[in-house]
Amino acid sequence: KAPIAVMQVLLQQEDTEQSRELKAELFRVEQYAEMALSYVRLNDRGGGFDLVAAEYALDPVIRKAIRKYAGQFIRKKIQVVNQGTDEVVLTDEKWLSFIVEQILSNAVKYTQQGSVTIRVEGDRQLVIEDTGIGIAAEDIPRIFEKGYTGENGRLGKKSTGIGLYLSRKILRKLGHEITVDSQVDKGTEVRMSLWKKDLEMY
Repeated sequence: KAPIAVMQVLLQQEDTEQSRELKAELFRVEQYAEMALSYVRLNDRGGGFDLVAAEYALDPVIRKAIRKYAGQFIRKKIQVVNQGTDEVVLTDEKWLSFIVEQILSNAVKYTQQGSVTIRVEGDRQLVIEDTGIGIAAEDIPRIFEKGYTGENGRLGKKSTGIGLYLSRKILRKLGHEITVDSQVDKGTEVRMSLWKKDLEMY
């Protein structure tokens, strides 16, 4: 990741249309690198997946993820609505942050106009809803499979087929669950149930 950090410093020294485009592309490179590293850690039987369970306030995790992607939302003129929450959840802050960032990454990637709404419903149900291109009904049962991109992912040539796979695998290790409801050309709703307490401690 060191070369990425160096390039970020160099690009901060000027503010032109070209440098802004390069910053955006470098941001995407950094996200893909982080995803690859997370994939390796998650599948490392030597203990690379470090799970530290504790009670964390959910709102700071959400706000941090929004700040990270603020530049992407601003560039695409997408409104972000965070309804806020005072919920506290038993989880691992680092890995939950990674998952929220993955869902926001998908939301900004596949939403061309409209909004992304983040809210908490019922018993610690974190919901991230966008007004993007949506997912075909026949693709939804397979979106959590490793490497599966679906029709819209293939058409846009933007999907790796790893983000949702990692998200569900990590969430299950944390004792949480994830579901997706979507309609083509209307948007996608990702729902994470964060109330479970039976964590996989390995």
